Amino acid sequence: MLLFRSEETVDLWCESNGVPRRPLITLDQLWQLSVAWYANRLTVESRRPARDEMVSVFASIGLTGPFWDPRSDSFGSTAPPGPT
Repeated sequence: MLLFRSEETVDLWCESNGVPRRPLITLDQLWQLSVAWYANRLTVESRRPARDEMVSVFASIGLTGPFWDPRSDSFGSTAPPGPT
């Protein structure tokens, strides 16, 4: 995880490192995500959220689109999909 001061610095870093810009998450969204994701981590019922639950958690904090959809071929991917 890389933290940046502004979207402009993200663009500069991506350009200088030859990395495509990916969706961004704010610190507030990151905090909300961690609270939702790990709310029951220390309980017996703790488990990884199902795909539909992930989509719901992401959407509830404004993270939408294929990058945030585990049902998508491009979920979290930084590289183009491989051959089928």
